[in-house]
Amino acid sequence: MTDSRSGASRWPSVLWLIRHGQSAGNVARDLAHEGGLHRIELDHRDVDVPLSDLGHEQAGALGRWFASGEEGERPEVILCSPYVRAVQTAEAFRAAGGCSPDLRICIDERLREKEFGILDGLTTPGVRELQPEQAHFRQVLGKFYHRPPGGESWVDVIFRLRALLDTVSLHYSGKRVMIVAHQVVVLCMRYIIEQMSEAEILSVDAQGDVANCSVTQYRFDPEAGRLALTHYNIVAPMEQEGTPATAEPDHMVAARG
Repeated sequence: MTDSRSGASRWPSVLWLIRHGQSAGNVARDLAHEGGLHRIELDHRDVDVPLSDLGHEQAGALGRWFASGEEGERPEVILCSPYVRAVQTAEAFRAAGGCSPDLRICIDERLREKEFGILDGLTTPGVRELQPEQAHFRQVLGKFYHRPPGGESWVDVIFRLRALLDTVSLHYSGKRVMIVAHQVVVLCMRYIIEQMSEAEILSVDAQGDVANCSVTQYRFDPEAGRLALTHYNIVAPMEQEGTPATAEPDHMVAARG
């Protein structure tokens, strides 16, 4: 996107997409699957699920990785999902020197996790056993279009993210912008920015989960007049410190495919 009158970019100079660190929900999901349970046992609403201890370590490693680079490579703007695990990731990133200590973390509800409605909290076997009709609809429609009652499809998430990108282009032209959110958000942002098809983004998704605290980076290409992908799903911040990288599904419903 460029300004037709001046030729100036209306995109950020750099855009980073960060998935939150490992959460207590990720850990609970693994335990539920190991135990053959239909539901993931949690004491919180999904929005209130915090980071695990490892998740805090991952977010700190991410911050130190950015702090060790060039000053011009740290974010000037941080936009964040309102979910606790995302906010804690952004706060730990800032505390570790990833950005200026007084940089405000801007909460934007359009970056929230995908809504799962009646499937919230169910494992894959739980969906098949307790919501067989929805399991069938999901198989027929595919994850891109399937919208469970009370929930969202990927297309619904894309609608709100298009509005978010309009805000970014309006207010943060030429800035270094970091977005801290969730796996589906990262994938849907790629779909929008790279003008992908359904088949293309589902192919990316099928290659593996977006890792916790991984870095996906775009830079503005003045010749093309758009954001160009330079890195996807890299875990160098964790590798640098020997912090375990994790890639559990980024939602309370464990189903994939």
